[in-house]
Amino acid sequence: MVKRESARRAWDRRAAGYDRAGDRMERLTIGDSREWICARARGRTLEVAVGTGRNLSGYAEDVELVGVDLSPKMLAAARRRAGLLGRRVELHEGEAERLPFPDASFDTVVCTLAVCAVADRAAALAEMRRVLRPGGRLLLLDHAERRWLRGRPADLAARLGFVTEARDRLRLGLIERLAARKPA
Repeated sequence: MVKRESARRAWDRRAAGYDRAGDRMERLTIGDSREWICARARGRTLEVAVGTGRNLSGYAEDVELVGVDLSPKMLAAARRRAGLLGRRVELHEGEAERLPFPDASFDTVVCTLAVCAVADRAAALAEMRRVLRPGGRLLLLDHAERRWLRGRPADLAARLGFVTEARDRLRLGLIERLAARKPA
């Protein structure tokens, strides 16, 4: 509980300047990866750790968006961005390790540049699997971190039974994106 509150406060503090700080670095490091992820989303889509809503403009109009984030201030920024874009999105406060949704309620689950910030990555990926419908798609984008020595997010997803459709490593393997399916 203390760890979660500490993380929430840290993300709340970063919310106001988060987009400005990341724009240039993202262009240099992840290139078109947000577009790569969003183009593959279909149907009812959950974005875990939606943050300030940086991906909202990348989804097709017919994608029904739901976002969850630990930080109320990040969610407020996402809500503002959705309003500016004229994009409907249902936003919820919650933890990646305990998603506040019923089993098998999404066609797609997206998580970009956030698995690294989750305390229990295996639990978060297990929750993503739980809320996906059979045959649903998991879309991940992440960057290198020390914990990758114990398994990259894509490897953890495979251990949970996801079937890889596409897995790309960019920037000398420092960036990885994954499209995988939950077996039907």
